[in-house]
Parts: sequence; structure tokens; C-alpha cells
Amino acid sequence: MQEAGKKRRRLARLTVEEGYIVHPFDAENGVLTSGIIPGRFLKTGHRNDRHSTAYFGVAPSVFHGLMRRWQKSRPCAAVEEFVFVDVGAGMGRAMLLASEYPFGSVKGIELNPLLAGIARRNAAKWKAAGRTSSIMRVTCGDAVEFSFPKGPCLVFLFNPFGASVMRRLLRRLAEAFRDRPGQLDLLYVNHEQEHVLEGQRGFVRQFLGQLKRSRADAIADHRIMANQPDGEYAASNYEECSIWRWEG
Repeated sequence: MQEAGKKRRRLARLTVEEGYIVHPFDAENGVLTSGIIPGRFLKTGHRNDRHSTAYFGVAPSVFHGLMRRWQKSRPCAAVEEFVFVDVGAGMGRAMLLASEYPFGSVKGIELNPLLAGIARRNAAKWKAAGRTSSIMRVTCGDAVEFSFPKGPCLVFLFNPFGASVMRRLLRRLAEAFRDRPGQLDLLYVNHEQEHVLEGQRGFVRQFLGQLKRSRADAIADHRIMANQPDGEYAASNYEECSIWRWEG
């Protein structure tokens, strides 16, 4: 019985037999952020499970490209004054990348406890390797119930959930930042719920467009997608992205 319990707590799609391929980011940095896990394998018993999309780490080149776009958008304060919050942090790749910027701190919120545990271990390895001086913290829980910081905040989303949860998250953010126009920016990768943001009063789009993967990232992500057992996801050489600012 104990052995069966251990098996049930293993994440699906993280073995070679299930199509798992290591991304160069992990091979180079000694962390675990690779793989693609469809939402149906990420059940936790939470009421929002059915809205989970999938786990897949953002391409480092896309992340850095979006950060460059954000920095050109004239944020309300210096990077050092912002807290970076990865909503749907998964295994924490975006957190690791963000921690190399001089953010005040880097936080992640992840519903699945197994993914959250991996993200914590990755953050500890990153810190031990001297890759960052930032405080990194991963919270396991519901993004809609997360306590967002009091100062300037940069929220990152890699299409973590469907429209229903996105609406509730935006209402939560609108309430939390109601009296702080300009102090909340959103970076949105693979923006399938863009229409939800368009319908939420108070958010103003700063950027909309395609960000190209580097050649190395494109090759890696195409290999990962092509190796899926069910072939349900496809890779392209770019990501559809947007940047939004809360102006109240």
C-alpha cells in the first residue's frame, strides 16, 4: 500500500518512456524545468483543477524578449522596487530567469504541490550556485487567494488557466491595486485569454505581438513537442505575448 501511494505521487510525463526530453536550460544549469504535462495529469482535488491548461516552461529567449519590451514601456519605478510574481509557477523556470534581474524579490504561486516542490528545489539550487541574490519564495495554493505585495508588482502568466479563473484573478488584482494606478504590470505569454483582459476595466495594453524563440530554444521546444505520446500540442518559432498595465 505504501509503495502504491508513492507511485501515485509521481508526476506524469516525466520519464523517457512517456516522451520526456531534457531542455538545454536544465542541462546547462542543473535544474528540473523540462517536459510538458497536460492539465488532466495535474489534478490536486482543488475546485480549479478543471481550468488548468498544462505545464510547460517558458522559452528563456521569449522571457528575456518580453522583459526587454516591459523595460521599454516605462514602468512606474525601477526594477529594484518591483516584486516579480509568477502566477502558475510550475517548476519555476520563469522565477529562475527573473531572479537574474535585480527585482526586490521573486515569488511564485502554484496550485499543484508536486510542481511547487520541484520549484522550491530548483530555487534552492539556483541560490546555492550563486546565480541570484534575490529572495525567492514559492507558495502552493490558489492564485485567486494569493496576497499580492503592497508595492510595485510585475505579474507573469504563461497561460496557466482558463477564462473562468482569469476573470477571478483580474477582479482580485483590480481590488488589490484599486488605489495604486500604475503599480501593477502583467506579462502574458501564449495569451489565449486576451479577450478576458480586454473586457476588464482598468487594464491598458502596452504591447501586443509575437516574440521569437532563439534558434536553440526553437529546436528544443520542437523536439519536446514532437516527442509527446498523444501529439496534442504543437510548437512554433514564436509566442503570442502581451503586456498590460493597471491604470484604474
